[in-house]
Amino acid sequence: MGFVLTEQYFTEESEALAEIADRGWHAIVLDVAAEENELHWHDFDSVTFILDGTARVEFEDGSVLQCGAGARVEASAGVLHREVSPTYRAVFGFSVDPADMTRPVNKPGRPSVRSGRVQPG
Repeated sequence: MGFVLTEQYFTEESEALAEIADRGWHAIVLDVAAEENELHWHDFDSVTFILDGTARVEFEDGSVLQCGAGARVEASAGVLHREVSPTYRAVFGFSVDPADMTRPVNKPGRPSVRSGRVQPG
């Protein structure tokens, strides 16, 4: 799946929280400080609902996904990307409990797939 952007998907924070709860996932509402980081990947699936501001994600090929308020972004485990965002507020839904995420959460290098699971290369 990679990253899938759906613009103008929702209007209220409660809608985002309800969708995450319906999946049985773990929700966190965060004010995200402006950030530019290195290319990395995650070993979990996520969904992000932008409440305010703009989130930007850059991929290895240099393309940028820009997500404004009301956007929903589905992200699969293992997609190489980096954040290049100004400050924004979002609801994040994670397929795993944040307390159980492997560290570091932002995995450097390229992922590999073994036994159907995304793992460090």
